[in-house]
Amino acid sequence: MRTLREVKVGETVKVVKLTGEGAIKRRIMDMGITKGTEIYVRKVAPLGDPVEITVRGYELSLRKADAEMVEVE
Repeated sequence: MRTLREVKVGETVKVVKLTGEGAIKRRIMDMGITKGTEIYVRKVAPLGDPVEITVRGYELSLRKADAEMVEVE
């Protein structure tokens, strides 16, 4: 399964599963990234961290470590 970190700029993907435990998983869900949500990858910083995405109509920046916890299709 692919993670959000592996998605190329300009792609739109759908969240399949959130990995991670406790507070980290809750924080990702509080940002609006839940199962079935569509995510558009807008930009990736030159060194790959952070990743800028559009989710539920707003822009969000995620660290690589957090993006790895989001499995997409």
